Amino acid sequence: MRIKTLLVAAALTTAPVLAQAECSWSKQTAMSCAQGMVYDHDSGSCVKVTG
Repeated sequence: MRIKTLLVAAALTTAPVLAQAECSWSKQTAMSCAQGMVYDHDSGSCVKVTG
């Protein structure tokens, strides 16, 4: 019974850490835009440079 309790406690302790690590990795992307364009964070796409 004591071993089961320790295993459950270890799983509950590490689960949030692993979930947060997975979440942050999925949002990292590399993006390059064509010449004369820049990446717009609000729209999530490349937009033409004006001005």
